[in-house]
Amino acid sequence: MLPPHGGTLVDRILPAERQEQALEEASRLPQLHVSDDLAKDIENIAFGAFSPLEGFLCQSEYESVLHQKRLSNDLPWTLPIVLDASKEDLKNVKAGDTVAILDPLREPVALLEVEEIFPYKKEELAQEVFGTTDPAHPGVAKTYAMKDCLVGGKISLIRMSFDEFQKYRLSPIETRVLFKEKGWRTIVGFQTRNIPHIGHEYVQKTALTFVDGLFINPVIGKKKSGDFKDEVILAAYEALLRHYYLRDRTVMAVLRTEMRYAGPREAIFHAIVRKNFGCTHFVVGRDHAGVGKYYPPYAAQEIFDEFPDLGIVPLPFKSFFYCRKCETVVNEKICPHDSTQRVDFSGTDLRAKLIKGEPPPKELVRPEVAEVLLRSKDPFVE
Repeated sequence: MLPPHGGTLVDRILPAERQEQALEEASRLPQLHVSDDLAKDIENIAFGAFSPLEGFLCQSEYESVLHQKRLSNDLPWTLPIVLDASKEDLKNVKAGDTVAILDPLREPVALLEVEEIFPYKKEELAQEVFGTTDPAHPGVAKTYAMKDCLVGGKISLIRMSFDEFQKYRLSPIETRVLFKEKGWRTIVGFQTRNIPHIGHEYVQKTALTFVDGLFINPVIGKKKSGDFKDEVILAAYEALLRHYYLRDRTVMAVLRTEMRYAGPREAIFHAIVRKNFGCTHFVVGRDHAGVGKYYPPYAAQEIFDEFPDLGIVPLPFKSFFYCRKCETVVNEKICPHDSTQRVDFSGTDLRAKLIKGEPPPKELVRPEVAEVLLRSKDPFVE
């Protein structure tokens, strides 16, 4: 199995005997309030999903990631993981202080050792990460809504949060133990923010043909309007796995983080995270982590050429479709028939049918998955 990114799986979770003391300290320390998305980032840092990060980026690391797509030690890293705060938030905070991080419920989640407080340019951040400064891009819009300062430093997690998806949560140390127990030496990771259609099944099973195990890792967290809700995605996958997959060859666990829609940069980030979970290979689809028309269709695959030292093997998949003549899922390299025989995997068409209460065609979605979707009264993020 591959070592984690950077060689060591980060553990920034306070031991049980320190947690009560830390909660008491948090009530006396300066406090910073964070969003649910940032609280999830803190957890991902703490249990090693974002290894080698031990906290939020300081300025030199931020600049290196922004402009070089690497940490200052030259390790590939493409998305700035940062904590934003206002000058008002920081009026009683300086470098060298320890502050308590509170989630949206005002519960202490972590302690932060403040190493640096620094300004940044929002337009520069948007342009470098998303390739655009257009506020219609959801990632750019969120960047412009950030506060004016960034706070860098190591975190120590006081407690893990709990939610309705608890049974689907596995940490990188847990997946690595599980893969080893299953005897898997090679594992392909599959990132998804969607319900599974026949095309996804084709990609997953094609990849699984060449490795020991498949790790399906849906992103659970903030998504854009029109995406499927988390609970619908997981219920649909449960139906698919129950009827069409070998259980001893497949593991599903969630990644609790927001979608950033950063296209190519996010594809590299997603691969690194799955490397930390123990994957040796990673599926990169068409327009991976894209939104609208902001990125060329295969930009998220081409960027991997910049990172021969990434340490995980990308498995790029081109466009695929159902061919009525072939009676199976195919792609342009293997199907000789013209476009009149194709049924494209259109998310727009699928949504339109579900809104009307119509079952999607069996060429697109397994009937067991379709049943889950039709049972859901409101499957989409508003």
